Amino acid sequence: MTSHHNTQTMKPATAAKKLGVYLEATPAAFREGVVSRDELNALQADPPEWLRELRRDGPHPRPVVAAKLGISIAGLARGGVTEPLTTEQIDALKQDVPEWLVRERATQAEVRKEAARLKERDAERAEQTNRQRS
Repeated sequence: MTSHHNTQTMKPATAAKKLGVYLEATPAAFREGVVSRDELNALQADPPEWLRELRRDGPHPRPVVAAKLGISIAGLARGGVTEPLTTEQIDALKQDVPEWLVRERATQAEVRKEAARLKERDAERAEQTNRQRS
């Protein structure tokens, strides 16, 4: 009995998310088909010019914009940014640093600080539990 290898495929939206690009800015051939796992790996390993250009210049999807600005996706929305931004637009925000961006960066710093505190607390509790069991 021979086993048939089914090729794992994904929707273009999923592939674009994994590649960190805005789907609507990708070529029509990419948006209209399906992407196999092998094709995705090939795109990641040796990106074609359109993918390199999108990653460099944008427009970038919200998760990428948020990461480049050092804030959360929700922070983008609170700041009124609901559309994809280009690298040039992101750089302009970094230079001008509007008040909402200062606030969101401070909020993000507090979130990270609290996450680190909770991680440390949980590690201490786990260590205490392990010592009690020994």
